[in-house]
Amino acid sequence: MNSIKQDFTIKDLENISGIKAHTIRIWEKRYNLLQPNRTETNIRYYSPENLTKLLNIVLLNNNDYKISKIAAMTDDEILLKSRELAFSNAINDEAINSFKLSMYQFDKVLFNNTYNTLLHKKTFREIFKDVFIPFLEQIGMLWHTETLLPAHEHFISNLIAQKILSNTEKLQYNITNSNKTYVLFLPENEIHELGLLYLNYELVLRGFHTIYLGQSLPLNNLNYFLESGREICFITSLTIQPYDDKIEDYFNEINDVMTNTNNKFIATGRKVQKIRHLALSPNIQLHDSIGDLLKVL
Repeated sequence: MNSIKQDFTIKDLENISGIKAHTIRIWEKRYNLLQPNRTETNIRYYSPENLTKLLNIVLLNNNDYKISKIAAMTDDEILLKSRELAFSNAINDEAINSFKLSMYQFDKVLFNNTYNTLLHKKTFREIFKDVFIPFLEQIGMLWHTETLLPAHEHFISNLIAQKILSNTEKLQYNITNSNKTYVLFLPENEIHELGLLYLNYELVLRGFHTIYLGQSLPLNNLNYFLESGREICFITSLTIQPYDDKIEDYFNEINDVMTNTNNKFIATGRKVQKIRHLALSPNIQLHDSIGDLLKVL
């Protein structure tokens, strides 16, 4: 079982904060802003407290606080000033920085306060487009650089999912487009559902009837809906699954099911590039992203 990450390299700090390692070293040496530990071979490593302090310093510096002025503050003053800024400004880059802080500190209060401040200035759709999507893209980058633990991603993803679900629940379920039912699901062993959750929100907002089935659905479960006699549009999102050596078989099976039917099947996500060369039924549509799909719905 993974434990919470306790040590960060200077490359980790660069990846997370966006500040070059060279600049971090200057801040460290000239202003004594960070106090790294060192291995027996004299390699720097940083504590979670160092990471949190760096993110707070970046937030202050991006809001016209000079490094020399920040260096004159106590750690408590840096924390207080950065939280004040996060709560009062919380626009795009500042909000993303605050969400990073909340993720690495497992700070639900900071997440909710930042989100609520954004709500005073943006609609939920704007928050998702302008803040959550870039933030999630950065999380993806942190995964590739092995800077992020599953615990961090699960924590922040669940908080974002709660916001999508609560906003979906607030919508008045006056179905104005009842001719078609959208059935949303993820393939077996696929758990990355934030994009699909948000797509469900957009469809409900537009008055469509949706059935949200969520994570890890066996493909044969779709037969029930095919036999219902209703016009169905299936939508799935492919982030990790199916694996590359299985994806052609997966879509060949879908192709067999969708041939000679009025139903549609839409697949979105980074995996669709793997099957664009296949000769698929006209009832099957491929979109690189949720954003691309929303443009044509």
